[in-house]
Amino acid sequence: MFRGIQQNPASIEKFHQAVPINSRVNEIYDLHCHSLASDGVLSPYELVKRASAQGVTTLALTDHDTTAGIAEAQWTAETSNIRLISGIELSTTWQGKTFHVVGLNIDHNHPTLLAAAEFLRKIRQERAEQIADKLAKKRIPGALEWVLKSAGEGMVTRTHFASFLVSQFHADSQQDAFDRYLAKGKPAYVATEWADMALSVQWINEAGGVAVLAHPLRYKLTPKWMQRFLTDFKQAGGKGMEVVTGRCSVDDIKWSATYAHNFGLAGSVGTDFHSPGNPWIELGRLAPLPGHIQPVWELFG
Repeated sequence: MFRGIQQNPASIEKFHQAVPINSRVNEIYDLHCHSLASDGVLSPYELVKRASAQGVTTLALTDHDTTAGIAEAQWTAETSNIRLISGIELSTTWQGKTFHVVGLNIDHNHPTLLAAAEFLRKIRQERAEQIADKLAKKRIPGALEWVLKSAGEGMVTRTHFASFLVSQFHADSQQDAFDRYLAKGKPAYVATEWADMALSVQWINEAGGVAVLAHPLRYKLTPKWMQRFLTDFKQAGGKGMEVVTGRCSVDDIKWSATYAHNFGLAGSVGTDFHSPGNPWIELGRLAPLPGHIQPVWELFG
């Protein structure tokens, strides 16, 4: 089990017992989800409609390295009694490791951000070609053509390759596809150098947004490495981190909240929703944000 910054257990429990933010207001926030513009399975229209049906009052669309779905999502939100926050999830590199930084309340048409998305699209295209080549060497041809057609105008992700492998009966599920072919150390894995973390935070800030570290415990960092990362992240202009995520445990929330508190970061909540087919993650189905953590939405202009 992950163990974060060493704290007095009594003080951690005191934090956890603080009155949750969402119990004080009649609002449901979900500030991390994906549409067909990246590796989600719902169109932006369908995503917003589903969020509204689930009782979400404020939703952020945060597709991987693109804002292509924002306009459709905004139009839908105007007729769905839901507030839409423009967002993006940028793929970044720090100390040779990959991290995801969510940009919330951005100007999705900002020239700097559009240029960044194009830069990252080219990186994804190159990675897709390399993955397809590796699969072909394993006598699994046709991957590139399939994933490009599947992604359409959206960003190509490894999830598209996982779907291809399932469709061609080379894997039983997307998770199986990652475990057998796409994860680090597997035959079709491609190490990728993304945009520098500090530069990515700068892009978000220039677009008027709030930079938030996505799913912080997923990186499996030791406490020392997490402290190093968060120090650099905050110095770069990062202002928040996800404290409550889809499928997180009570202990996960405690440790994430402790990091956020110690580094003076606002807390965000987001399911990282991709598909209705996942019974464990549903839009808006999130634990409350601990009451001692400043909500990231208080930073929105």
